[in-house]
Amino acid sequence: MPFDPTRRHQIKQDPAMTELSDTNITILSAGAQRPDNIALPLPKGLHGAAAKMAVTKMIAHGWLQEVDANLQRGEPLWRETGDGQGTTLIATAAGLKVIGIEPWGSGPVATDTPRPKACTPRTGTKQAAMIDMLSRPEGATIEELSVATQWMAHTVRGAISGALKKKLGLVIASSKDGRRGRVYRLANKVSGAAAF
Repeated sequence: MPFDPTRRHQIKQDPAMTELSDTNITILSAGAQRPDNIALPLPKGLHGAAAKMAVTKMIAHGWLQEVDANLQRGEPLWRETGDGQGTTLIATAAGLKVIGIEPWGSGPVATDTPRPKACTPRTGTKQAAMIDMLSRPEGATIEELSVATQWMAHTVRGAISGALKKKLGLVIASSKDGRRGRVYRLANKVSGAAAF
């Protein structure tokens, strides 16, 4: 259900929404109308420090989330993370709800609707080897995963983003290691790292 612009005044009048600015409403309503709820591009005139401050506050409220950008699908970049990778911003279910839009899939689920089977990795595959390496306490770098799988670095990144995160639903965390560079781990195996 698209955002009704006439609701802007109603939202602003709601005492529970006193922290919601016109900029927040504009960003969230635009995200609600785009594929995958991508909140980029930001409104015209919002850039630099003002954009960073607005986005940081919205992420803190749980209205926006920073996720890996799928550059092959042409998703817009919020920030570059290096090695030709970057992140984009999506409006979260909480963000949509705060502007009065019921997120997709949040309604009642029919009991006779078959649920999709969970994907599980096959044993003995390169994908299983990657999961094993990411499950270790020390995690793995892109280079280490490249050597183990005999894949190019961009293929490893694609496997992390596509097969592991999107298909299998694994949460992969990354952190900067002064000696090894960027290290990736399964998020439940590490604390203090940024999950993506």
